[in-house]
Amino acid sequence: MAGAEEDSRALFGAGVRAALEAWPALQIAVENSFGGVHSQEKAEWLGGAVEEYFFRNADLELDEVEDFLGELMTNEFDTVVEDGSLPQVSQQLQTMFHHFQRGDGAALKEMASHITQRKCKVRATALTTREADKDDANSMEDMEVTATNDGAATDGVCPQPESSGPDSQTIKEEDIVEDGWTIVRRKK
Repeated sequence: MAGAEEDSRALFGAGVRAALEAWPALQIAVENSFGGVHSQEKAEWLGGAVEEYFFRNADLELDEVEDFLGELMTNEFDTVVEDGSLPQVSQQLQTMFHHFQRGDGAALKEMASHITQRKCKVRATALTTREADKDDANSMEDMEVTATNDGAATDGVCPQPESSGPDSQTIKEEDIVEDGWTIVRRKK
């Protein structure tokens, strides 16, 4: 009995890590060292912290999980997640924990596998934009975020990258507010 529980716990831990590794907001934060030089170590620690959070609080509501993840991202990576992904990741984690509580290792394994297959690879690259009436000294540097799918399934969770023609989505100058922050909007 104890062996089955340990196996189920290990599967839950693997599922948590898969969900966090597939989360574009965390990928961007780690890739760009938003958490400092130890961003990768913080991301690895985050998996254990989330796992432990569920074990210590067995009857969590979805908004509690969202708040916890949002707080960790803010505190550890100086990142406010406003792309709508917090509820999705929280729901995945909560569903996995319910499978764990029921001892349904097969469902945990399947869910972790499904998340890994749909995993997005996100890359942020610097773009230089110039206004026609200003010289090169006043050019602005922006970030463009693109997502590519490493797995075979593309059911809307991870959009395929668009062509880099004039219609491709880039950060517009009106999205840059006076204090230097950039407003990131969800694709419509």
